[in-house]
Amino acid sequence: MTENNLNTNISILNTIIYCYDAYCGWCYGFSPVIKKIAEEYKDIMQTEVLSGGMVLPEKPTHIGVSANYILSAYKNVEERTGVKFGEDYLWHIKNPEESDWYPHSEKPAIAMCIFKEFYPDRAVEFAGDLQNALYVEGRDLTDNEAYRQLLEKYSIQPEMFYEKLKSEEYKEMAYYEFSLMKQLQVTGYPCVFVQTGDSKFNMVARGYTNYEILKERIDAVLKTVK
Repeated sequence: MTENNLNTNISILNTIIYCYDAYCGWCYGFSPVIKKIAEEYKDIMQTEVLSGGMVLPEKPTHIGVSANYILSAYKNVEERTGVKFGEDYLWHIKNPEESDWYPHSEKPAIAMCIFKEFYPDRAVEFAGDLQNALYVEGRDLTDNEAYRQLLEKYSIQPEMFYEKLKSEEYKEMAYYEFSLMKQLQVTGYPCVFVQTGDSKFNMVARGYTNYEILKERIDAVLKTVK
């Protein structure tokens, strides 16, 4: 089967599933890759973003607990992926005793669920914007105001967004996505699947994967689709 024939025979129902978390530094590094992949396959597959709930402490946990680890790990992410962490973010990592951050994955996951209701086809872009807000601009994603500039970018009415942000309905949506991660046995992020049937999920990336390797794996899966 030729490449052209392959593309015309694949159903739009096939889906790329990007499992990420707003607080995952490797997902931030992976963002340019998944954006390119989503664009590459947009004519034959949709790309869905699911939040993982990576940081869900039972009690609020200060950034100081993980600051030392992040201080050494972020450089590895930069070197391998080419992204850069902003000084406004790194200030909290280098000065944890002065930071008021208590990272938690819940609120950005709820925001993602709300956003997907408005723009389901731009979820990858929004995920990247959330991580840019955190890792470049140094915004606290547990603070409602961290999302305001994104509402302006995407022309979403603030009153409507913030009403949804505090509702149980969208919180339940976020926790449903967290439960899906357990069903898919996702234990680290980023993670990418190609879904080719109601219950057939083909893992094509676990951890940071560059564009060339990921594309090769996706194409290999698609060649098996009849």
